[in-house]
Amino acid sequence: MDNGKPSNATHLAAPSYRLAALDQDFLLGDSMRGVRFQLEYAKAEESLRIWGVRSTIVVFGSARVRENGPGRHPYWYGEARAFGAIASQRGGALTENGGVRDNVIATGGGPGIMEAANRGASDVGAPSIGFNITLPHEQEPNPYSTPDLTFRFHYFAMRKMHLAMRANALVVFPGGFGTLDELFEILTLRQTGKAPPLPIVLFDKAYWQSVIKFDALLEHGMVSAEDRKLVHFAENAEDTWATLVENGLLVPAPQ
Repeated sequence: MDNGKPSNATHLAAPSYRLAALDQDFLLGDSMRGVRFQLEYAKAEESLRIWGVRSTIVVFGSARVRENGPGRHPYWYGEARAFGAIASQRGGALTENGGVRDNVIATGGGPGIMEAANRGASDVGAPSIGFNITLPHEQEPNPYSTPDLTFRFHYFAMRKMHLAMRANALVVFPGGFGTLDELFEILTLRQTGKAPPLPIVLFDKAYWQSVIKFDALLEHGMVSAEDRKLVHFAENAEDTWATLVENGLLVPAPQ
């Protein structure tokens, strides 16, 4: 007590007295889930705007592919790397057109195909994006995405939104459950008109036809002929770029 007044130390130490913005227990509580969702949107959005990223080319593919792995792994890795370089050189990622960059390579930020595409951009001095996700078995960012454009998300939904919202094109290399999830997310957005027209190219036709029977979906009436046309195939990095351009990839005019 001081001059007969009780101490307010308990009040000062009470969780309720903390500034809301500095109260981690409060921010991580159930009632703040919507705010955390908004924060994940805003943080990445601010950095992307600072870097002038107007549009992206999204590259999906397995985190399990290795540069010196078995079977076709080295080929897939090498072509993803080559594509990252080609797209960055020709698509506008290197050109600051009034502070705007187009067709910047964007991946899930992890190893494998994601690493290869980011690495290709890095090879030619272009920025690239890594949209990482917090997982039970922690995924670390690969060392080739641009540090200022390397993000980490808790919510898959917000990560997917950032992957989709600036996409001018989608290139999907061989992958598993995660790759399929991301592929069909974009295909559904395109089918339903929730995403603007953008070319979708699957790399290595033999792999994809062994995994997904697209023509069977058409034969059974589960998709329309127009839906089936949303998917294209390519066999190498140059072919992938050409297929994107032939099917409407927006490339800024040379300055």
